[in-house]
Amino acid sequence: MMAKTGQRTARDGATLDDEALLDKVQRQTFRYFWDFGHPVSGLARDRFGGDDEWTATGGTGFGAMAIIVAAERGWIERSEAVERLHRIVGFLQRADSYHGAFPHFLNGSTGRTIRFWGKDDGADIVETALLLQGLLAAEVYFDGDGREAALRGKIAGLARSVEWNWFTQGGREALYWHWSPNNGFAMNHELLGWNECLIVFVLAAGSEDYAIGPRVYHNGYAQSRTFINRRRHEGIELPLGPDGGGPLFFAHYSFCGLDPRGLTDAYTDYWRQNLAHARINYEYCVRNPKGYAGYGPDCWGLTASDSVHGYSAHAPDNDLGVIAPTAALSSLPYLPDEAMRALRHFHDDLGERIWRDLGFVDAFSETEDWYATTHLAIDQGPIIAMIENHRTGLLWKLVMRHPQVRRGLERLGFTSPHIVGV
Repeated sequence: MMAKTGQRTARDGATLDDEALLDKVQRQTFRYFWDFGHPVSGLARDRFGGDDEWTATGGTGFGAMAIIVAAERGWIERSEAVERLHRIVGFLQRADSYHGAFPHFLNGSTGRTIRFWGKDDGADIVETALLLQGLLAAEVYFDGDGREAALRGKIAGLARSVEWNWFTQGGREALYWHWSPNNGFAMNHELLGWNECLIVFVLAAGSEDYAIGPRVYHNGYAQSRTFINRRRHEGIELPLGPDGGGPLFFAHYSFCGLDPRGLTDAYTDYWRQNLAHARINYEYCVRNPKGYAGYGPDCWGLTASDSVHGYSAHAPDNDLGVIAPTAALSSLPYLPDEAMRALRHFHDDLGERIWRDLGFVDAFSETEDWYATTHLAIDQGPIIAMIENHRTGLLWKLVMRHPQVRRGLERLGFTSPHIVGV
């Protein structure tokens, strides 16, 4: 049973060293996925503070990663982790899917699709890829016999059934985000970079039965007008992406599993890309050209989150004075000193306003004296995953060992220390 969620003072964190504070934040944030996971399906609920039947497909992928971290660190028994993942994967086997791909939202009790909006009432291949990123990590991690072997078989079946090439609309050199049995490809939303979608192309290229060809990546995703940048922002050259770098989740979602260290292709070095993106975001917040309250070296991080008036993809070119803790905390591998300084401030100084039983609230604005009462799965999950990657590289090691990931990277022309000699 989950304890009642309310305000908690965080001053005790001032006496913790960095490792102990990171432990505390990871472990408490994990409660979002473990205690607040849907009681029937085990899937990650989309948000705390919303409809409890709405579960998030991509958020469940991040939740699977959180369960791995919890098992590795001894917060739960390994057998408990396996049983929760069996419940999740067994439910997904019975839930709505479309050519093997899942919708953005599922009803956590029935497994039926919940319409996101308009014609988005079918498959979402980006959410599906984020789901599989976490499940493939679990397939590698749980390498024992018995129930662990059975879990691996279930995950492999889900992954193998996704018909990635269906989403090229009959062989075009592009991937399309959505397909619906009611509306087909009517949304016509092509995946164009640079953004959070790299993991989609890697998994699609690495599929055993339904692989896309490399031209889908090179002539589709990489040909967007916002793919190549190579201009300077805040005095820093940005290899890829929109001016200012865009919201920081671009540097987090695919890289909860893909190890950017030494990862290169025809376009860039992805460690350099993500480091530049995070540094630009940080320097922009320190400069604070709009004069928002609170911004500075210990309070930074713009990404998609709840906002004062709804939800918004915050970035230097869309700065509404709203800081999301996930932005800085999930950037710990890239800017460890700056991220730890932000963590200390969020926890020790702002704790009574933003620290809760399920971790940090989604976002806040000191200018507006606004502090969210919500938590979102897609923001809580990367905090746990990216802190762990900074500390041990665990999730990077697991995902980069998976054959589908390695095939996909090689077919798209990537090099990485993980695939040398393969």
